[in-house]
Amino acid sequence: MSDTAISRQESISLDEFRHGMRRLTAGVSLVTTEFQGEKLGLIATSVSSLAAEPPSLLVCVNRSASSHDAFVAAGQFAVNVLREQHSDLCAQFSQSSRRDERFQTGTWQTLNTGAPVLADALVSFDCQLDKVVEWNTHSVLLARIVGIALPGEAAEPMIYFNSGFHSLG
Repeated sequence: MSDTAISRQESISLDEFRHGMRRLTAGVSLVTTEFQGEKLGLIATSVSSLAAEPPSLLVCVNRSASSHDAFVAAGQFAVNVLREQHSDLCAQFSQSSRRDERFQTGTWQTLNTGAPVLADALVSFDCQLDKVVEWNTHSVLLARIVGIALPGEAAEPMIYFNSGFHSLG
């Protein structure tokens, strides 16, 4: 391995970190909630299973996100894992200029918590928030899964890589 491929410095720059993270491929999820009669959603790539007993997961949300406080206050949310054909829906939820279009595309339902669940997601996890851990610019939402929707057959997921949304195909 060449010396240029290995960074041995004790601290890294923000640009180096961002460049490296662009190479970390992740699934794309639409995290949704309902708070005080308003449906809210955001695109997340930092979602992970936490434990099987009890079934739980974690979601990292930037504290500067406009819906951050509502997600924490609501105490419940759904994690909708997106399929490759959800690119327009993904754009609606990731671009503030398209905020008015959110929840107008797709078929929406609810499970146990009342959080919006996308009917044709790869899988939707209905979650009850148990704990919030603040870490610098983000909150880590730790939640118990209280419902799961597995509609239809498995399909290709939407992924995030190199600062963009892609499909595996």
